[in-house]
Amino acid sequence: MALPKLVVGITQGDSNGIGYEVIIKSLADERILDSFTPVIYGSSKLMGFYRKTLHNIGPMDINVISSAADAKQKKINLVNCLPDNIYAEPGQSTPDSAKAAIKSLEVAVKDLKDGQIDVLVTAPINKRAMNAEGFSNTGHTEFLQREFGADDVTMIMVSSQIKIGVVTGHIPLRDVPSSLSKESILRKLRIMKASLQRDFGITDPKIAVLGLNPHCGDGGLLGHEEENIILPAVQEAQKEGIQAFGPYSPDGFFGLGNYSRFDATLAMYHDQGLAPFKALAFADGVNFTAGLPIVRTSPDHGTAYEMSGRDEADPRSMMSAIYTAIDIFRSRLRYDTIQEGKMEK
Repeated sequence: MALPKLVVGITQGDSNGIGYEVIIKSLADERILDSFTPVIYGSSKLMGFYRKTLHNIGPMDINVISSAADAKQKKINLVNCLPDNIYAEPGQSTPDSAKAAIKSLEVAVKDLKDGQIDVLVTAPINKRAMNAEGFSNTGHTEFLQREFGADDVTMIMVSSQIKIGVVTGHIPLRDVPSSLSKESILRKLRIMKASLQRDFGITDPKIAVLGLNPHCGDGGLLGHEEENIILPAVQEAQKEGIQAFGPYSPDGFFGLGNYSRFDATLAMYHDQGLAPFKALAFADGVNFTAGLPIVRTSPDHGTAYEMSGRDEADPRSMMSAIYTAIDIFRSRLRYDTIQEGKMEK
C-alpha cells in the first residue's frame, strides 16, 4: 500500500514561549518537506520575529495562506489566523499570548474536522493563562475530547524506550484516590490495548499496572486501593482478554527497569507516570492522546518561558511529535485495511 504524503497541522501554542523556536528548528532542513506538508497556525509576523532570534537557521520559504486548503507541497505553509497587531513578548505570560494560543488551536481543529489537515501537532500552551481568557478546559486533551465527542481518552507518553498512560490526568493530587475506580482503570486499559494495536501495530500488547500507595499499600498498612480497586480491575481486564499485570510498586518497577518487559505501563496519576518518563526520555518524548478519532500529538515539554527568544530550545521532542503523528496515522490505515480484509472473507 502506497504511503500518503500527509498534511501536518501544527499549532503555535503560547506565542511568548518556545513554540515558534522548536517549530522553526524542526522544519529548518528543507529535505523534511519530502516527507510531509506542514501547515502552521499562527502569525507570519511572529514567525519572522522568532526566525531572527535563531543564529544557525538558513533562509526559509514560508507560504503565507489564509486557509489550509491553499497549502502547497514542498513549502512551509502558515495560516495567518492572528490579528496583525500582535507582537512577541518572549518569556512573558500575557492575555494576548493566551488568546493567540486559543485562536490557533480553534482554527486548526476546524480544519482537522473539515479534512484540510490529516493530523494535529500542538505546541505548548499556558493552561492557566488560557483559562483566564475563557478557555474552559484544563488542557489540550480535554478540549479535543469534547470537540471530537470521545467518550473517554487516555494520555500516553511515547518514546522509543517506553510508553506510559495515566488513569487520572490534570487534577490535584488530593483528588486522585477518590477518582480511582475499578471501572475507570478498566476503561483506560481498554483504550490502551486498542491504541497499542491500532496506533502502534502491537498485536497482543502487555500492559503493566502501577499501584497507588508506597509498596502497593504494604498489605493494607499504607492503603487499600491496591486490593480493593486496582487488583480487581486487573483481574477483570484479564477476563476480557487484556494482558494486564500488576499492580507493581513504582519505585522498584522503574528502578529495576521492569518497564522494558511490557509494551506499555498504566500509572494511576499524572506525575507518577510523567516523572519517570521524562527522566528516561525527555529529549524526544511525545504526548499522544489515545481514544480520539483523530491523531494528535505534542512535545512532552511546556512553554519554557525562561528559554524563549534565546535560541536555547531543543527541537527533538517537537520533531518526534511530528513523526509520531505521521506513523500513527499510517498505522491506523494499515490496521483498518487489514480489519476490513478480515471482514470481507
